[in-house]
Amino acid sequence: QSQFVESGGGLVQPGGSLRLSCRASGFTLEYRAIGWFRRAPGKERERIAVISDNNRHSDYSDSVKGRFAVSKDMAKNTVYLQMNNLKPEDTAIYFCAAAWTGINNQILPQTSEFTYWGPGTQVTVSS
Repeated sequence: QSQFVESGGGLVQPGGSLRLSCRASGFTLEYRAIGWFRRAPGKERERIAVISDNNRHSDYSDSVKGRFAVSKDMAKNTVYLQMNNLKPEDTAIYFCAAAWTGINNQILPQTSEFTYWGPGTQVTVSS
């Protein structure tokens, strides 16, 4: 069964850091762009970060730019979201996702093109 296994969520104080992990199981991250999304209470899903397959192109939402960073470890078939200087408004369920891009390794896919999704992990920022 192809799936992401997410970990790393939890409770953190404002100004703190967390690193979320998504390990791909049953499929490889090769030829795939990676996205991170979140859904805050009472709000719609927000696309917060996308990185191309070749890692040369990325897009971050204004709400997280300069504080969050996506990375990949191909040897571990795992993607990460490093979150720094967390704020209460970052409280949400966070989802990783992967989109097949094939030889177009520089593109940043539309949200609808992400086909593999993690189950979500809760991040709560509170003092």
